[in-house]
Amino acid sequence: MADDPLVIFTPSGKRGRVPAGTPVLEAARKLGVDLDSVCGGRGICSKCQVAPGKGAFPKHGVTVAEDALTGINAVEERYDRIRGLKPGRRLGCQARIQSDVVIDVPPESQLHRQVIRKSASERVMVMDPAVRPFYVEVVEPDLDDPTGDFQRLSMALEEQWQIKGLRADLEVLARIQKVLRKGEWKVTAVVWDDGRQPPQLIDLIPGLLDGPLYGLAIDLGSTTIAGHLVALDDGRVLASSGLMNPQIRFGEDLMSRVSYAMMNPGGAEEMTAAVRDGLGHLATALAEEAGVEPARITEAVVVCNPVMHHLMLGIDPVELGQAPFAPATSDALVLKARELGLKIAPPARAYVLPIIAGHVGADAAAVVLSEQPQKSETPVLIVDVGTNAEIVLGDRTRVLACSSPTGPAFEGAQISSGQRAAPGAIERVRIDPLTKEPRFRIIGVEAWSDEPGFNEAAKATGITGICGSGIIEAVAEMRMAGLVDPSGLIGSAEQVGTARSVPQGRTHSYVLHDGTAEGGPLITVTQGDIRAIQLAKSALYAGARLLMDEFGIETLDRVVLAGAFGAHISPLHALVLGMIPDCAPERVTSAGNAAGTGARIALCSRAARVEIEDEVRRVTRIETAIAPRFQEHFVAANAIPHATDAYPGLVGQVSLPEVSYNTAGDDRPRRRRR
Repeated sequence: MADDPLVIFTPSGKRGRVPAGTPVLEAARKLGVDLDSVCGGRGICSKCQVAPGKGAFPKHGVTVAEDALTGINAVEERYDRIRGLKPGRRLGCQARIQSDVVIDVPPESQLHRQVIRKSASERVMVMDPAVRPFYVEVVEPDLDDPTGDFQRLSMALEEQWQIKGLRADLEVLARIQKVLRKGEWKVTAVVWDDGRQPPQLIDLIPGLLDGPLYGLAIDLGSTTIAGHLVALDDGRVLASSGLMNPQIRFGEDLMSRVSYAMMNPGGAEEMTAAVRDGLGHLATALAEEAGVEPARITEAVVVCNPVMHHLMLGIDPVELGQAPFAPATSDALVLKARELGLKIAPPARAYVLPIIAGHVGADAAAVVLSEQPQKSETPVLIVDVGTNAEIVLGDRTRVLACSSPTGPAFEGAQISSGQRAAPGAIERVRIDPLTKEPRFRIIGVEAWSDEPGFNEAAKATGITGICGSGIIEAVAEMRMAGLVDPSGLIGSAEQVGTARSVPQGRTHSYVLHDGTAEGGPLITVTQGDIRAIQLAKSALYAGARLLMDEFGIETLDRVVLAGAFGAHISPLHALVLGMIPDCAPERVTSAGNAAGTGARIALCSRAARVEIEDEVRRVTRIETAIAPRFQEHFVAANAIPHATDAYPGLVGQVSLPEVSYNTAGDDRPRRRRR
């Protein structure tokens, strides 16, 4: 009615008239305002705190009287006395509207809170998780109404929270009666509801839940498994950890694992058991690191490539190893987390993102969700660097995707002194082009090896090996210093002018660090290491060029490097190496672990799940295994940086020596003319 009070909510700007005496929380729900509440308006949880305005608001054409809301009542006084209310704040469930009013909903009271978080760049994360707690008061049974306790709980949730069709696993049903009586029929129901399937009772807690629920975002890679423990009230990451994929012992790359499954009866089952065991250990480690009870971890989101997807699910991956590379299923899946080996709340669910094609997986879908190439005005190339590189090229008109079998060299495997990224691993390398002397940084120490304080700081970890970003920079620096020729051959000590080039059989190695005098390792870059990097980077480049061919472009305006160590790869060194097609170095940026970020987005937002499931259907898949030009691009990319592409983006950035160490002629280093 026109005489009813006008209520205006900020920052949403939503407004409407409600009858005098309407609680603020009820008005917010009626107008679709984002105001949180867990206790259902009983003044217990304080999630619905609001800040009413006073005085004139010309923008809204409203003047708010001192008594626009009812006075502070006994419930608010008790809460303020025990826990404290900020000055000017009211509980939305207790304050009632009496006349025109402007009410601000602070960020901490917004149900779908937006959190600005930084990985490689700022992003807005919208909180709309599938798992939420709901405080309810359940009617006790009596002889006249012996309805089951689960039915009573379901009716309470429907009446108080409009949650209909609740279901529960047997393990939860077995606990309901004890919990209801312990809580004196006042309990918090933890409900999983993705908006598309019947809501599921995950847990039941006596009284009001104190503290948030948690979820896991997991990027299951061929070589490493990375995970994040996320608070489901505001999206903050409480713990991050990773471990080597236990399947490594069955083969370092995907096709070797498919072969293992084909050649060994029960091989697929072995690998399934191994990866589930790894997932279980990761979940336990994350819970311990954050000091969180595993029972409070109520959902997981998993992204992975198709072979990992099938082996995790217990599906034989043999069909993925032969044309037409058909997956058993490509849709998104909802499973019980315990079925995947995750040691979290027993009834917790796991959401697995959809896979794009037989060789383009849910990890690529997560990258698309994170980086949003379909919204770019110009074509952007996104490269998720890993054992099985996922490559995406797209703009507003279309999105293409493929995978390329780079192998594990970029992650430190198949490298003579290689190791995973851990304290003590060399992660940065610089080589003086005149003296050929190296300097480096190790993970865990800020100083470079030639700076004061390095030796003392390095004692804590030692100098243990070289990780993925370190080997990339080492090979690129060797090329820039004239230690390696365009074909990838390491010159002898006489040819390159340094005793750090030492014979190794019929080839040579470059000594990066000699710690043998102190009982440490001899860390070298061998000819075999160079070849492994060449094969990996050629596969990566060839995949990217195939997408560019299909897209009809010859140059790139922007490149995004993603992957577990994408944030640590130097754009300049990636270009010198020829990992990616030519692009201005300043236009090559990092997104860090974009697949892991995509998993976190899906964990925090039900709408994001719908979005990526729809987007995946529109992605065009390019199959590198049968593409006619893949081998052509691969062979040309073996050179460093490339046999035929001129790389004009590097001009003015670096000078690459024109050297050759596989001829009998004059092999003295010469600088390439600009």
